[in-house]
Amino acid sequence: MDINDISQEEFEMIEAYINGQLSNEDLLAFEGRLKNEKLLALKVENIKTILTGIETQVMKEQLDEFHNNLSHHKNETVVHQPKVKILHWKRIAVAAILMMSLGGFWIFNGNPNERLYAKYFTPDPGLPTTMSTSDNYEFYEAMVYYKQGDYKSAISKWETLQIAKPNNDSLNYFIGVAYMASKNETKAIPFLEKSTTNKSFTFLMDAYYYLGLAYLKTDHIELAKKNFNKSANKNSKALLSELAD
Repeated sequence: MDINDISQEEFEMIEAYINGQLSNEDLLAFEGRLKNEKLLALKVENIKTILTGIETQVMKEQLDEFHNNLSHHKNETVVHQPKVKILHWKRIAVAAILMMSLGGFWIFNGNPNERLYAKYFTPDPGLPTTMSTSDNYEFYEAMVYYKQGDYKSAISKWETLQIAKPNNDSLNYFIGVAYMASKNETKAIPFLEKSTTNKSFTFLMDAYYYLGLAYLKTDHIELAKKNFNKSANKNSKALLSELAD
């Protein structure tokens, strides 16, 4: 399957995922696919970058139009708002194909570590949000934010809990992966490091894996390899193989 091969249905699903518009059921199903389909994960990262670029360009065009309206109607009391441009999915998909064809996608050119990171990183799917006990309510409330892609709110709530429980493995782990999902691998590292100190931690193998990815993204290759070697995650073995090539 080619990364350039994308249907309207798949594009719209990815766009809804990026914008946090999937239902809980669809979100769980999509995150399950992301864990098992590396090509889909790469498409998500590429389209996320494309949409960000297009959003920036549209905003620029709207601001330009707004300023033009101001200059044309400076003597009027009412200023017409700029019209929002509608982007058809095919225009974006064509842009994606063009950019993806230029040497493996422009944003990752020149940095093989970032390409590997984009290929293998997908956020941890999180825990079921049962919120069955009052003691864990705030933790699972933050988990709901996390699963909806609102990583900032999740991190804020978890970090408040972590102040009282600085050595809680689950808190440190999920704060770490939330920082990674919000593209702040440097902040993720100390939390993930803490979560690996308890060798009986339920998610220890995943913690090593994400810690390795965080080190990979920040160009600490030997530390990345060290953590991948400790992880039983199958993707760790695949990454070690690619890093050895």
